[in-house]
Amino acid sequence: MSPRIVSLIPSATEIAAALGFADQLVGRSHECDFPPQVSRLPACSSARLDINASSGEIDRRVKDVLRNAVSVYDVHTDVLEQLAPDFILTQTQCELCAVSLKDVQQAVCELYSSEPEIVALEPMCLADVWDDILRVATALDCRTRGEQLVQQLQQRLDQLKQQTEHLPDRPTLCCIEWTDPLMAAGNWIPELVELAGGRNLFGTAGEHSSWLDWPAIQQADPDVIAIMPCGFDLPRSRREMAPVISLPGWADLRAVREQRVFVTDGNQYFNRPGPRLVESAEILSQVLHPDLFAPEHHGTGWQRL
Repeated sequence: MSPRIVSLIPSATEIAAALGFADQLVGRSHECDFPPQVSRLPACSSARLDINASSGEIDRRVKDVLRNAVSVYDVHTDVLEQLAPDFILTQTQCELCAVSLKDVQQAVCELYSSEPEIVALEPMCLADVWDDILRVATALDCRTRGEQLVQQLQQRLDQLKQQTEHLPDRPTLCCIEWTDPLMAAGNWIPELVELAGGRNLFGTAGEHSSWLDWPAIQQADPDVIAIMPCGFDLPRSRREMAPVISLPGWADLRAVREQRVFVTDGNQYFNRPGPRLVESAEILSQVLHPDLFAPEHHGTGWQRL
């Protein structure tokens, strides 16, 4: 019998689909949108804040919610009850990015029609992403398929590394994951920067993204700046640039003067720890080394500010 799968995080939805289980997905989170057909599935979660608010307002609202020890998201237990899933895919990495494990566990305790197995992903670095793919594959009884998928993704990254590891010019790169207040991208992003032929200035591999001081950016004066707000597509990311470009001395930065500031689709790529992190590395290679890499993802994954 085919498993009935609910995914409560976009990266897990992509992992399940890449493993060949797109047709077995019966429910999704309110943010799952890839592959496109999953948008037709019933949403099993929702946000408790206005996701259309400005970056600054979202930040303030999230801090208020967490200060009161309240979850940022709701799990729709009634929908789960109707769907009767065999598996629920969720995460433990960040309570701000998606439904938390404790919320899912509580919801499952209230179910009567099924006793789904919870598969919780916990990515902090690239190696964790590969482990998560294998974790999902093992739960869905397709371990070999998972190993093949991981091998394919790693091979693509190895090919990219071979093209960049001996480059004499490795531009410095500042990756901004949130614009108001400023936040530097951590977790797997520094690894992607290295593979793409750059030198990451802020954020630490394997650690959560960190707050970023504007004077530190000014002092580092990066060669390239990549804007990749968590949860925002290209148009939304461009709209959220006002607090950044109004900072004192913005126009004096080397990256700004040389027109090497890029807006990316952080929602579809960089902030989804799944198969498309490979494409995220390719996007970085295109903005770091435009003379070596064709702009294949221009207009979909990145644009010049």
